[in-house]
Amino acid sequence: MTNPRNDHTATIGLWIGPALFATILLLPLPDGMSVEARRLLATTALMSAWWLTQAIPIAATSLVPIVMFPLLGIQSPDTVSSAYINKLVFLFLGGFIIALGIERWGLHQRIALHIVRILGTSLRKVILGFMVATAFLSMWISNTAATLLMTPIAIALVVSLQDALTGRSDHSGSLTPGENRIDRNGPLGPFGISLMLSIAWSSSIGGMTTLVGTVTNVQFVSLWESRFADGPQISAGGWLAAFGPIGIVMILVTWGILTFRMPTPGKDAVNRRFFSERLKTIGKPTRSEYLMFGIFLATAMLWTFRRPLEFGDVTLLGGWESVAEWFLFDVLRADEAVFPKGFVHDSTVAVAMAILMFVLPGERTASGHSQRLMDWPTAQRLPWAILLLVGGGFAIASAFQETGLAEWVGVAFAGTVDGWAIWALVAAICFLLTFLTEFATNVVVVSVIMPVLAEASLKLNIDPRLLMLPAAASASCAFMLPIGTPPNAIVFSSGVLSMGDMARKGLLLNLIGVVLLTLATVFYLVPHLGLSTGGTPAWALPKEVPASI
Repeated sequence: MTNPRNDHTATIGLWIGPALFATILLLPLPDGMSVEARRLLATTALMSAWWLTQAIPIAATSLVPIVMFPLLGIQSPDTVSSAYINKLVFLFLGGFIIALGIERWGLHQRIALHIVRILGTSLRKVILGFMVATAFLSMWISNTAATLLMTPIAIALVVSLQDALTGRSDHSGSLTPGENRIDRNGPLGPFGISLMLSIAWSSSIGGMTTLVGTVTNVQFVSLWESRFADGPQISAGGWLAAFGPIGIVMILVTWGILTFRMPTPGKDAVNRRFFSERLKTIGKPTRSEYLMFGIFLATAMLWTFRRPLEFGDVTLLGGWESVAEWFLFDVLRADEAVFPKGFVHDSTVAVAMAILMFVLPGERTASGHSQRLMDWPTAQRLPWAILLLVGGGFAIASAFQETGLAEWVGVAFAGTVDGWAIWALVAAICFLLTFLTEFATNVVVVSVIMPVLAEASLKLNIDPRLLMLPAAASASCAFMLPIGTPPNAIVFSSGVLSMGDMARKGLLLNLIGVVLLTLATVFYLVPHLGLSTGGTPAWALPKEVPASI
């Protein structure tokens, strides 16, 4: 990666990390926390300090769990290593290969120029346009997939604008994560930073607003239905009605944060006429561009319609995944014990399309030699460092669950909030979930914390939805660290952002998100859903109320 690093800060961080590690290990062991959990907490503090200050290369910090977890008895080498090569890592890999193909044939330039020409030439409006497009896309496909689709276009856009200001005539702006020629210290540096952050954050916000937008929402509904089977069931339409308005407000607030006092240079040089003329200079699309656009569009469609598109109790369109299951189970008679339902994943699509690019013929060279859409020398430019970063985050998340550290945090929280005002209780939950998911995968956090909150609501004599709904939404609001969510990691790989860029603005947005979700719960969700704040609903009471949680 080529992210700039402050050597003084890096030196300080190099010593702060081990100091935090030793301090946590030497402090008295808190009640209920396992020794392994404390060792994990110490290791996480060490890695967080090094990640934030870039004391050593970020990819090198990401490898710490492979060494420390076995030596400290946190996880075995087999377990921790498996976190670095799973289906989500392959989703990244396939998506990045598609991005490299878009860049190789110059399709990114054409798409970016058309976007600017349509949206207008205000840099602030361009950011809002990208946010709306990304948020809408992430409502129906995974946040990761939405970010993978939008990031290469955004990078090309910044390069095109930068070329307009500098008078460059070539159109070979690189999309390779970490290797592009965007000047973050130039006049368009603030715009590039804001644009990258807007894509990651709007994808998380958009995913929060629908049941299918993110795995944690589906997971929450599953936990809800298993624990409160007699309670009101949460439909896709009901979820959208509850969180859609909240998402709109968060998009606008985020846009305001990202564009506040943002310089807008080159107003005279950047206009619609310029981009129309530049499109003429590029010339007509080539065969390879058409094929890459087909790959791009097919990937988006396959991601979007893999699962049924539903609204409330109405299925608008069946997912193609069911056709694949029908073929496997009914035609080929495969054993469902070997191939469980849901065996197809977004990574299946990404890798399939990446392989297809190595098969389809592209443009011929000047000497008449046939080329494929993708070749291995180009694919070798994959951002391996960012894949290690993602793997390190998965390793920490897995260990959080196995050592019981996430559960310890949740139980400790539940035991301290008895007697709190509703608004303070909701704010504390939002704060806990928001910042806990910065270090642990939100799926893990939801799995561990939600059952605790369900039982805590019985003890506090309130509607369980009052605690669990804002918690589920907050699990999608990790904006501060690259390891917080895959979208954060993807835009960080652009090479435009430093860790400080994301951490500073992300911390502000985290805190604003806590406030917004608290206000929305108290003043919107309570009356909208009829949430009880002064007594546990009859449907929530178990046959035998546990003596303690």
